[in-house]
Amino acid sequence: MSEPISALNGARTEGIATIEELGLQGMITLRGDLDNKGLAKAATGATNQKMPGQRQASVSGDSGLCWMSPDELLVLVPYAEVEAKLAEMVKTLGSSHALAVNVSDARAVFRVSGDYAREVLAKLAPVDLSKEAFKPGDFRRTRLAQVAAAFWMEEDGSFRVVCFRSVAGYVFNLLKVAAQPGSEVGAF
Repeated sequence: MSEPISALNGARTEGIATIEELGLQGMITLRGDLDNKGLAKAATGATNQKMPGQRQASVSGDSGLCWMSPDELLVLVPYAEVEAKLAEMVKTLGSSHALAVNVSDARAVFRVSGDYAREVLAKLAPVDLSKEAFKPGDFRRTRLAQVAAAFWMEEDGSFRVVCFRSVAGYVFNLLKVAAQPGSEVGAF
């Protein structure tokens, strides 16, 4: 059996922000009624994180819950534990009307960090990233230039970006160009 590898094998670049692919991340798409107590128990039990509000992420390290839509969560767990966590979630869900699927190998994850991280993402996404409008724990499912992506702000002011693995190279290059030395806009 082959060993899993991340989309870009830890690619990293520095400019006005640091862009780095974070490697393998366990991810489970959980669809259903987010107000259902069984669904909430399955999600929070797998991650030890609280249920996020609308357009929020509750993430610590490689475990967390991200609000994707009114009936969908992205459940983050350590990559090596994803199958066990998925089985645990399915057992907890029981007969609840829900769908839980391992999407770990279909996604790529990046970190954008540094003093100009907001500016880098603001160049690419139609999202108000001002300090008043976007704070740690805030989450958006949006586009980066021509592709679907989601991102949230962490407590340290960095961002984590999730995209489809098939466009990881494109997203890395978008972020790299947006972070070129000397490309500061001074918007934030």
